[in-house]
Amino acid sequence: MVPMSNRIRAGMVGLGMIFDETYRPFFEQARTEGLYRRFGLVEIELSAVASRTGARANEYKRKSAGRIADFVSFSGAQAIADLLRHGVDAVCIATPDDRHFEAARLALAAGKHVLIEKPSVLRLQELDELDALARRHGVLAKVVYHKLADPDHKKLRTHVVDGVLKHVNNGYCSLLEPKQISGSQFAEWITGRNPGTYVAVHYIKLIDFTFGPDWKLARISATGQRGLVGPADGKTWDSVQLQMIYRYADGREAGFDIHTSWVTPDNFPGYVEQEVQFRFDNGVWNAHQRKRGVELTVEGRTPHELKITPNHHYNGTFVEPWGERSQRGYGIEILRRFFEEVAFVEFGGPTEQRPERLQAMRALTYNDISADRNTVAVVQAMEAILQRHEEGQPGSMAEVTGPDGGLLLHVPGDAKPLTL
Repeated sequence: MVPMSNRIRAGMVGLGMIFDETYRPFFEQARTEGLYRRFGLVEIELSAVASRTGARANEYKRKSAGRIADFVSFSGAQAIADLLRHGVDAVCIATPDDRHFEAARLALAAGKHVLIEKPSVLRLQELDELDALARRHGVLAKVVYHKLADPDHKKLRTHVVDGVLKHVNNGYCSLLEPKQISGSQFAEWITGRNPGTYVAVHYIKLIDFTFGPDWKLARISATGQRGLVGPADGKTWDSVQLQMIYRYADGREAGFDIHTSWVTPDNFPGYVEQEVQFRFDNGVWNAHQRKRGVELTVEGRTPHELKITPNHHYNGTFVEPWGERSQRGYGIEILRRFFEEVAFVEFGGPTEQRPERLQAMRALTYNDISADRNTVAVVQAMEAILQRHEEGQPGSMAEVTGPDGGLLLHVPGDAKPLTL
């Protein structure tokens, strides 16, 4: 029998596409296999879920009988509070990004470890509050940036760490999604939102994590287009073009352009078009998701049910040579790693050494919320710039000031900048 102390009861907030793609297979695998570390077996149990209506939770419970624990489903305005009262050790938050903060705040205040889908929050003030709560209650607050575990991105960072690629000067990143994302799949929650916050954060974090820390974020600018998802004078953006400028200690600057949209035609062969290019003093890195080496066409099934250019690295279902059916990839790997970190803190040694283990896990800048400042700063600045654009004042620029990365918004025609 596994001791009850080696059990992590998980609570899940949000049961949409992200849950189905990554959390669901992770929890089902953990139910069957457990989580093995040097200190033994750790049971991971999906204990409770919280959602607005409970409909998806009920459908999942019906379909997953025997593959998952008999979790409790809470819905409605008090769902998160009910989930926390039910008794969980860690809470995973996969709601739309503008709903992350309150769920995370409640969970951290209740003394629960927390894992939040990207971006963690939309304002630096919210980030600081969550970080302070995590420290006050002695728990982890982590963020899911699953693309950091993409083998291509890990190899890029390996070249940087090993000095093979030296001193990045500039770069370009693009992620374009089909109309079905904004028109059907996420139509309910993208109103008043923008694709920059939704997906540019993958590349903001990739740049900040891979090429730092010997520089400082200096300036952010952005523009965008409207008129396809909603009215041309509305609050929902079709596309966003973002620019970030970092400054090195020697005064050199590095500029990065990130283009995102969710209005690519549905029959575009790549489904999701992802491309990055980084230029260094001594080289160039190019990566293109559609050129990983696989294209697939099946009449009546691609490009929607099956992808013409699939990314099997991210998350795929496979029949192994020995007959077992598995689902694996870096989208699931990043979730497993969070629970390994929680298990190490709680079970990885004597109780009196827990503070040292906790600090060691907080020092992991790839996912700790304390290392999310630059990403959140860019998101906050971008949304403020786009809001001024929406109000008829395009061309604003945000300046990063002070040792803690404060933000000043310079609006054309205004003599005095605004403090964000």
